[in-house]
Amino acid sequence: MGHDCPSFPCQKHPMTTLAPGAALRDDPALSPLDMGLYGLTVLAWGFSWYALKLQLGVVPPEVSVFWRFVLASAIMMGWAMARGARLAFPLRTHLRFAGLGLFLFSTNFTLFYYGGQYVPSGLLSVVFSLASVFNMILGFAIFGQRISRRVLLGALLGFAGVALLFRPQIMGAADSGLDATALLGLGLCVAGTLSFCLGNMVSTANQKSGIPLVSATAWGMVYGTVLLGLFAAFRGASFAIEWTPTYLGAMVYLAVIASVVAFASYLTLLARIGSARAGYSTVMFPVVALMVSTVLESFHWGPDAIAGLVCVLGGNLLVLRSGRARG
Repeated sequence: MGHDCPSFPCQKHPMTTLAPGAALRDDPALSPLDMGLYGLTVLAWGFSWYALKLQLGVVPPEVSVFWRFVLASAIMMGWAMARGARLAFPLRTHLRFAGLGLFLFSTNFTLFYYGGQYVPSGLLSVVFSLASVFNMILGFAIFGQRISRRVLLGALLGFAGVALLFRPQIMGAADSGLDATALLGLGLCVAGTLSFCLGNMVSTANQKSGIPLVSATAWGMVYGTVLLGLFAAFRGASFAIEWTPTYLGAMVYLAVIASVVAFASYLTLLARIGSARAGYSTVMFPVVALMVSTVLESFHWGPDAIAGLVCVLGGNLLVLRSGRARG
């Protein structure tokens, strides 16, 4: 992390806790800091999906996620202590942290790891881009967030792009029929995305209550790690890992860059500009992930994939430009 701590609220860039609907009502133009957070999140998560695939095959998914967050939570808690962040909270607040750990730092990842056994890494990220839609629906249902027409149109265009990109995988070769394993992978990834978005709602509520972002993220990761360990033990899984450079390298990248840096950046963005536009950063990183999948997994770019990518980019542009014209 850089000296100016772009992933966390800094003293010279204090983060203002926004009312959940404020960013959506006014749709302010994105600041340079917001754009930097977007770029950091997109690149970190864009490369993470292939790293996730590198951990599949030998170690049970929940065990891989467990060790990933053992490392990530230790780094995040150490960072919080070094910053002098508040870490003592009442039991009621710890219940919120446990909810954050359940949805954002355990269930979400475990479902995607299992889904990754059935679909290419680039398409995992495409499914995750549905977060923009789920965030808006949940933000409206839970917090009463108003949605501008421009943001809604951009999200729907992105959703259509996701459907086009995934169509060949679901329909099989030459539209030969539904692929049951691809459907299972899709279902697991949709459930993982919903879990992620429920975690977003918990995070928004925490920040609205004045709970520091660094503290909430650190404790959320700790609780997520504990829950993952309990789940793995319940399933009778061995906690042994694969001692190969590929597996260990993927774990370090996922724990440090994709978990600590990217999540801190994303949650900061969530507080600054609202859940709908922050969630739409998850529509941009599939472009990076698909490029990686093209090079390393021979992902095929047919007409549906090309049209889908155009829709995703067009939708993202609408949302990013929403500050210049209200819906």
